[in-house]
Amino acid sequence: MTEENQVVRPFRRPRRLRQTPAMREFVAETTLRPADLILPMFIADGLSEPKEISSMPGVYQHTTDSLLATAHEALDAGVRCVDLFGVPLEEAKDAEGSIAWDPEGILNRGLDALRTEFGDDLLVMADTCLDEFTDHGHCGVLSVDRWGRTQVDNDATLELYQKMAVAQADAGAHIVSPSGMMDGQIRAIRDALDAAGHQDVAIMAYSAKYASAFFGPFREAVASSLEGDRRTYQQDPANQRESLLEVDLDIAEGADFVMVKPAMPYLDVLNLVAESSPVPVAAYQVSGEYAMLQAAGRNGWVDLDAVMMESLIGIKRAGADQILTYFATEAARKL
Repeated sequence: MTEENQVVRPFRRPRRLRQTPAMREFVAETTLRPADLILPMFIADGLSEPKEISSMPGVYQHTTDSLLATAHEALDAGVRCVDLFGVPLEEAKDAEGSIAWDPEGILNRGLDALRTEFGDDLLVMADTCLDEFTDHGHCGVLSVDRWGRTQVDNDATLELYQKMAVAQADAGAHIVSPSGMMDGQIRAIRDALDAAGHQDVAIMAYSAKYASAFFGPFREAVASSLEGDRRTYQQDPANQRESLLEVDLDIAEGADFVMVKPAMPYLDVLNLVAESSPVPVAAYQVSGEYAMLQAAGRNGWVDLDAVMMESLIGIKRAGADQILTYFATEAARKL
């Protein structure tokens, strides 16, 4: 056959590998498992029954009983880790957030209940930050500098994080997760845990946490007292390289996991961190991301189940080893 008479056949190999569900699963480059998912949960003081969070449909402030029941549902679906946040009574808050390290504080009671119920079958992670517990809503102790500006006192806050982390470990946490973005927080917490005999308690560091508008519904979830913002200690959304520095510092200080938060608007950051990190990398699909998908789904604008799964596989594809998501149980049931 002469060159002029040759028939050029279209190159169809990619389409051949998409023809059936079995074939698509067979060649999938990214795999999402129930065990990759972490369910954030809220336990609130003073409730007689669980209270739905209006801006986060399907997510609740829990009583101890409903917390345990919901954790059982997650574990039955294959989720192996929950991340617990505490919501104290308003009158229990003070300038330092001292209820955070009180053994009878709501968060520590919840941690104890989870560990007592599940032992080591379910990993219990604790949010290690003071913003839920301070009467001003910031993540640490406030002070006034020489120019009259109110700011978070980094070093004074580290001492409180140490007390909080030890109290959480005493209550049964397998993992503590400092999210306040204080300089040196990982080293300070690691030293305190080790000194208290909690060498086996791991640290998941919120290493690249941005000052994001996507946190809005979370403020309702924890009944935040914050006025203003946290831009002086959380990262500027304009910056990318800064995240790599934060991650490197946290790993050097002893972080066992690092995290990028939020997830979907920062997939570029997540990918860079995942490519360079020698420790597991988590990403947090935050309250605003969840609320947007729920709103669109409930209005019939998108297929909620489909966009839920697509968003999670996108976060995993970008490099996350673990994903914190309020969809954890629902997604796990579909996997």
